[in-house]
Amino acid sequence: MIPTSYPTREEIARLSASMLLEIGAVHFNAREPFTHASGKKAPTYVDCRKLISFPRIRTTLMDFLACTIMREAGFEAFDNVAGGETAGIPFGAFIAERLALPMTYVRKKPKGYGRNARIEGVMTEGQRVLLVEDMTTDGGSKISFVEAIRETGATCGHTAVIFFYDIFPDTRDVLAGHGIALHALCTWWDVLAVARDTEAFDVETLDEVERFLRAPAEWQANHG
Repeated sequence: MIPTSYPTREEIARLSASMLLEIGAVHFNAREPFTHASGKKAPTYVDCRKLISFPRIRTTLMDFLACTIMREAGFEAFDNVAGGETAGIPFGAFIAERLALPMTYVRKKPKGYGRNARIEGVMTEGQRVLLVEDMTTDGGSKISFVEAIRETGATCGHTAVIFFYDIFPDTRDVLAGHGIALHALCTWWDVLAVARDTEAFDVETLDEVERFLRAPAEWQANHG
């Protein structure tokens, strides 16, 4: 069902951050930092995949994301919704259902057999495609997915995510340089604010997380 109520951006960000904290999707550990896929360490980790197991929160966040997409991109802006492999696939399906649009998904790389496809489902030339993912850090994977979509002859100028790091200053500009607008529900700054308000973590940990968020490259250089 297409949502018909539109909370403010600020309320969506606050509630989205609160929900991620409530289900334990947010992890802060300043003493034993997490190693991310890039090989770099950070005192932060967020697991948006957990959301699929919490139907009330999942439903609310997908309503929020549909509202955000329609408000920021338009009500008749898309013909197809593509989820990015793998975490974006369920969220792409939820959003396609809400926007009453066909759903497809994009592989990270060609399948390697059969049609050797990167696009699964029906995507046709000229369709306006919305890319849906769980999150973005620096936008790199989004560019790869969008390029695969455009190779079909479809267009893709928007990507929507639940969570955006918002700590690397060039991310939006890099995406914009590839003709991609980013739409997100909340960021690390929203999570940090709610975590402080609710005392979800001790003050020492939150202070160290804030130091990382304000200067991630410097923090990582000092922590191996």
